Amino acid sequence: MGKLLGAVSALSLCASAASAAGVERTVQSMSPLFQEGNYVEFSIGRVEPDVSGEQQVDVFAPPPFPAGTVISSAGAQSGDIADDYTQLAFALKMAMNDRVDLALILDQPFGADVNYEQGTGYAYGGLFGGPGSTAQVRTQAATALARYKFDENWSVHGGLRFQKTYGRADLFNGYSLRTDPDYETGFVVGAAYERPEIALRVALTYNSAITHDFETKENGADSENFETEIPQSLNLEFQSGVAADTLVFGSIRWVEWSAFDITPVGYEAATGSSLVSYNDDTITYSLGVGRKFNEQWSGAITASYEDAMGGFSGNLGPTDGATSLGLAATYTTEHGVSITGGVRHIWIGDAKTEAPSALGYPEGTTFGEFTDNTAFAYGLRIAYNF
Repeated sequence: MGKLLGAVSALSLCASAASAAGVERTVQSMSPLFQEGNYVEFSIGRVEPDVSGEQQVDVFAPPPFPAGTVISSAGAQSGDIADDYTQLAFALKMAMNDRVDLALILDQPFGADVNYEQGTGYAYGGLFGGPGSTAQVRTQAATALARYKFDENWSVHGGLRFQKTYGRADLFNGYSLRTDPDYETGFVVGAAYERPEIALRVALTYNSAITHDFETKENGADSENFETEIPQSLNLEFQSGVAADTLVFGSIRWVEWSAFDITPVGYEAATGSSLVSYNDDTITYSLGVGRKFNEQWSGAITASYEDAMGGFSGNLGPTDGATSLGLAATYTTEHGVSITGGVRHIWIGDAKTEAPSALGYPEGTTFGEFTDNTAFAYGLRIAYNF
């Protein structure tokens, strides 16, 4: 039962690729490491967010225009600012002997695609007919893992994560940022308790922070390097059989997003602030139930909740908290190949953004309100036990 439903629970948990932090795209699950025997999987997911808001204040033209000349009015609608994106992942796990397992996981754990389109009237969509604002963050990670089993109940696991990260931004005020790709290393360490007879597993995993030192161009010219910390996190993943052919599974994930900021040197000198930062850490709760219908088919339903941080969200990431509901189904062939499909609907938390200091408003002035936003995610995973 644990083997059959494991693929369903893994996809259901990983399908929630819209989080309050805005740049988190996977939950960095250790599920492949705990599959039976030798195992390989490939997954592809698509996320279609719809995030829009309303401008709360007027934006005035600078001199030499007459004082009070409004160039972007309160009430302007941003339009959908969150681009759709695709996620790819691969995992290979090998049982070396009765006690030692090795695994390799390739994924894209963090990313961002923000696009304030031109011509909406919203300030970030461009002023005086100029271009709108866009931002992208990209990461690729390779995590090499090992697991040692003391007995059938207790095990430890750990390894290294190699991560490539880069980004770019273009703002309505003419500011631009480009970073070269930076390659850094972090580590993973954890432990697990299992009772195979009831498909029970509880695994605790710590993911270290990874600090990138970016070579940078601002406004087309070389700028000083700046550092960004991809934050540390702690995952508690669990599953247990509760009845014949029925599995309960879930996770609790803490991420130290308060340690994350993107603060290029030139941007900070001009504005006194970060380009992107977060007020608080996040805790995400996920819970699901899986059911084996017969030897070929199983299914699962899962829900997740992430509390809002509160305060202001960034203008390049105006979301705060999320609630989701997902469904998944797995078909397993007689040759050990399983095909899992999943869908998830995400209700994105409401957020307020702060007026940039350059607009002349006092600190704490609300610039945009983003409410009633959603996302739809779907994915496909093909796995093989051998």
